Amino acid sequence: MRPLDETETTAVFEKLFKFTANNLKNIVENPSHEGPDPNPGRYCFRLNKNRVFYVSESLVKRATNIARSNLVSLGTQIGKFTHGGSFHLTIQSLDLLAANAKHKVWLKPTSEMSFLYGNHVLKGGLGRMTDSIVAGDGVVVYSMTDLPLGFGIAAKSTQDSRKLDPNGIVVLHQADVGEYLRMEDEL
Repeated sequence: MRPLDETETTAVFEKLFKFTANNLKNIVENPSHEGPDPNPGRYCFRLNKNRVFYVSESLVKRATNIARSNLVSLGTQIGKFTHGGSFHLTIQSLDLLAANAKHKVWLKPTSEMSFLYGNHVLKGGLGRMTDSIVAGDGVVVYSMTDLPLGFGIAAKSTQDSRKLDPNGIVVLHQADVGEYLRMEDEL
């Protein structure tokens, strides 16, 4: 487990900024109250086997006693680097994204299952959405009861989405909580 280098940090922050915008500051400066030290530490990003973890500094200090080859996971895995070097967020980052999301979309109860099976969000299944969404922005998808279901990329802006027919795609699917069941062997 090692700290991210400069290019890795840039890739991670760019992806997180797409979903959180100015709230990225809350993620980076989040105080940690873990460990025996009475002074709150901070959370940091660490890399282990091409996977990026969001973990408190006190937990990182305690994990130095474990050999790298034996360390499987530490903290919350928020994403992974592909062999090509690009960074992808994983579904484990949903709690972090949902707490700091700038753009949100709420689904009607009838379209929740469709999204949880890995399908895109259609205009007909859209309950409501935040204003000022631009095409290409990161969006966190919620149920109408404010339960985070997953995240994706906005295919259309808020204004364009209002003019779409009911079968038009509003949000491109990236990850959802149904992945825990669909990819049980990999996770």
